[in-house]
Amino acid sequence: MKKIAVILAGSGVFDGSEIHEATLTLYSISKNGANYEIFAPDIDQYHVLNHMGGVELPEKRNVLVESARIARGAVKKLSDFDPASYDALIIPGGFGVAKNLCTFAFDGADCSVNPDVEKALKGMKEVGKPIGALCISPVLLAKVFGNNVEVTIGQDEEAASAIEAVGGVHKKTKHGEVVIDEKNNLFTTPCYMLDATIAQVGEGAENLVKEMLKRM
Repeated sequence: MKKIAVILAGSGVFDGSEIHEATLTLYSISKNGANYEIFAPDIDQYHVLNHMGGVELPEKRNVLVESARIARGAVKKLSDFDPASYDALIIPGGFGVAKNLCTFAFDGADCSVNPDVEKALKGMKEVGKPIGALCISPVLLAKVFGNNVEVTIGQDEEAASAIEAVGGVHKKTKHGEVVIDEKNNLFTTPCYMLDATIAQVGEGAENLVKEMLKRM
């Protein structure tokens, strides 16, 4: 049975991983006959937001601890990730990707990427294994790999421009569509970067997982 690593960025769309995207990715992996293990960096979140109105709260939370909420406790430190032990890697979206896993939310094309995230991505690419990214997560692939990698974040022009500024090639997509960069073994789909329903997000997650499984 294939085993897929999933990297989370916390819990909650505005300061962590988008919970629908994360859960539906895990569901799609299991539904299509594979197993998953969940990872997250052991770092503080950039900030903590009240999701009822977006007000910043005067507290600190840890990305690994918050990711454990989605993982039902079964989460591992990303620093311990070994590409040789997994058949693929997927990163769901959420603003936590752009705030905790990298600084794209603040620095755009000039963003920096968390060292453990960059190491995991480069490690998977070096061994030729597929990497998937949903929603805003494809900016990580463009920043880390550049060199004309083909990705999608849907139709957001500002994010697409930043992707192209770091050397990526952005492809416009609609709900459920998956952009496959065959040369680099990358798979991306827009999910909530479009005005999506939860059903459309589920369709995108499952389409991405199915396309990745074909190439394992």
